[in-house]
Amino acid sequence: MRAEGTSRLGRPVPFVFLSPGPGEHAAPSSRLGGMTTPASGHRELWLVRHGETPASRGRMLAGWEDVPLTGHGEDQARALRPVLEGRSFDGVWCSDLRRAATTAGLAWDGAATRDQRLREMSFGQLEGRPWDTLEPHWQEAMVRFEGFDPPEGETFGELRRRVLDFVGALPPGRHLVFTHGGVLRLLSREVGEDHFVPTGSLLVVDWESRRIVFRRDGEGQASRGLPAPAEEQEG
Repeated sequence: MRAEGTSRLGRPVPFVFLSPGPGEHAAPSSRLGGMTTPASGHRELWLVRHGETPASRGRMLAGWEDVPLTGHGEDQARALRPVLEGRSFDGVWCSDLRRAATTAGLAWDGAATRDQRLREMSFGQLEGRPWDTLEPHWQEAMVRFEGFDPPEGETFGELRRRVLDFVGALPPGRHLVFTHGGVLRLLSREVGEDHFVPTGSLLVVDWESRRIVFRRDGEGQASRGLPAPAEEQEG
């Protein structure tokens, strides 16, 4: 693991977090509550990784495999409700896979529009494989987030195209998005950082300014460039 403040790519991570509270990076809830409406023309993305699943707990790859939440995963989703309730969003979206859709239903008191572009990357023939059984070149490609081309699955380039197609189609405003670990990592890299966050985590991104303005970890881990072991990258 890299030291705090550096990315897996070896470059400094430009943290902009302010006055973190326990499990939160950027601001305590009072500061978060004071966040203003995004400036005209800006998009503010509230990105939530779904709660724990049997795959994430068992360190297995589950890209498009439609696994449910565990009881702990449901608790992680419910724990987000106080952070989100009372806030106004111009759009609420979720992956069509049930772990993301269930997280949305438990964390947010309202409807979420399902969109396949928010799915985790497809691992193809590697779906369901425990991390420890993967060949070293697959492990290394996933850790580096480069050069991954699983049989009958998606490349990182294909994942990036569909996720950025989704973001590019969003109108200005504040958007709540329930999705997967690979999608959050991809979008964090697009703003110059490299975060693989625990299940149940929240990242708030000012997309036009290309910066992360708030982070709440699902398990309260300290913030660092790549905050979860690579073997937990089940999506």
